[in-house]
Amino acid sequence: MDNPNYRSGFVAIVGRPNVGKSTLLNRVVGQKVAIMSDKPQTTRNKIQGIYTTDDAQIVFIDTPGIHKPKSELGDYMMKSALSSLNEVDAVIMMVNAEQRRGAGDNFIIDRLKTVKKPVYLVVNKIDQITPDDLLVVIDQYKDALKWQEVLPISALEGNNVEELLNELVGKLPHGPQYYPDDQVTDHPERFVVSELIREKIFQLTRQEIPHSVAVVVDKMSRQNEQKIHVQATIIVDRPTQKGILIGKGGSMLKKIGTLARQDIENLLGDKVYLELWVKVVPGWRDKSSALQSYGYRKDDY
Repeated sequence: MDNPNYRSGFVAIVGRPNVGKSTLLNRVVGQKVAIMSDKPQTTRNKIQGIYTTDDAQIVFIDTPGIHKPKSELGDYMMKSALSSLNEVDAVIMMVNAEQRRGAGDNFIIDRLKTVKKPVYLVVNKIDQITPDDLLVVIDQYKDALKWQEVLPISALEGNNVEELLNELVGKLPHGPQYYPDDQVTDHPERFVVSELIREKIFQLTRQEIPHSVAVVVDKMSRQNEQKIHVQATIIVDRPTQKGILIGKGGSMLKKIGTLARQDIENLLGDKVYLELWVKVVPGWRDKSSALQSYGYRKDDY
């Protein structure tokens, strides 16, 4: 590294489900690496997004929303979220400006009390409230922990995001650049492709298929110079869910495939031929073997 003043480090983003962690991550890296949905528990794995400038590199870890687990999958997500706090240079606790401080926030704050690194309180979605309301929200949290800084932002609109990045960079240790300039995530393409498909399922099926869905990319291969062939299987709990996902005459599966293909083409920079299948695996969320084979591995935390 030629620049002796270069700063680099890892920053975990934690918070209740659906406070906007993935939106911030995508905003910072400039493209979609984490899926977004208004449903809680969208993020299941720790997703790393990489922000690089001439002077610094921040590797963000977007954790699953911290919550009380109700299944083995939930337990995996919880351990995954908490484990990242022990191995980073700073932690962002994100809260939703539209919500009052609740038991979930207190649960997270309690766990942050043992963290020795700087912890920032980031109040997101300030575009949805008035300045007076913002003061009320900050007041609820200001004495809960010894915050390094309290920063109000709008991840969606970009308000104060630059200020947040500058603040983080200023406190990072001097160190090497871990990833190349143009790399925005450490996850393999297959993982991001499966997440993009899962996002479309969330968007299109709403209440019918909540969290009982996993997506496995079975094969990605180049058909020719112009096209990549992607084959993926959507895993659900029950036959009724399979029916909903396929839709009348295959209409729903076609919609999911069309929307997902557009995002996958943007990601890969190539034309994509996407084939989707739906498979029923009863109770997969409580089967360790199923969780491992669908990408939720204990060695990830």
